[in-house]
Amino acid sequence: MPITPRPDDLLLVVDLQYDFLPGGSLAVTGGDEIIIPINRLGRRFDNVVMTQDWHPPGHISFASSHPGTQPFDVIGLPYGPQVLWPDHCVWDTHGAQFSKDIELPHSQLTIRKGYHEVIDSYSGFEEADRKTKTGLEGYLRERGIRRLFVVGLATDFCVAWTALDARAAGFETYVIEDACRAIDNGGSLAQAWADMNAAGVNRIVAGDIA
Repeated sequence: MPITPRPDDLLLVVDLQYDFLPGGSLAVTGGDEIIIPINRLGRRFDNVVMTQDWHPPGHISFASSHPGTQPFDVIGLPYGPQVLWPDHCVWDTHGAQFSKDIELPHSQLTIRKGYHEVIDSYSGFEEADRKTKTGLEGYLRERGIRRLFVVGLATDFCVAWTALDARAAGFETYVIEDACRAIDNGGSLAQAWADMNAAGVNRIVAGDIA
């Protein structure tokens, strides 16, 4: 049955930034292909929020901050395992900016994440220490939002963590699969979908939105 967006629904657009798009330092294959579909979806929703990866130079998640490591190595940090990344989305750089092709003028809030030097943050709700909140949950509750529709980059990291935290917070949550793209490193995409399915995240496509 087609889903017609309601006034208490929100489209949550994850990390459509130049460093995650083709030519960026952590480019997600096909990342640019989802911008027009997301623009189209955005016109169906009264409520839109965006997240933005926003790291200081020398962030703890960068391989360059750990001599002898390479991007995509995994190390242990006080809050748990950490995938190391190429330097990306450093604040006030071009790579951290949203794509100019995004047409979501009615987006009401941008949640920045990963700006603490010693904690990574994939989720729009909570940083990787699983303690530090972004404030998104409180904002959504104050606005009376009940259902979230998550799109963006990358399916197996920031989209999945955001969707899982949305479910944990009690929101009815949908991931629009064809409005996302994945990194898929070492089976991460299959694991992300397994985790989301187990948590009760709904997996739909853009055509399901009436």
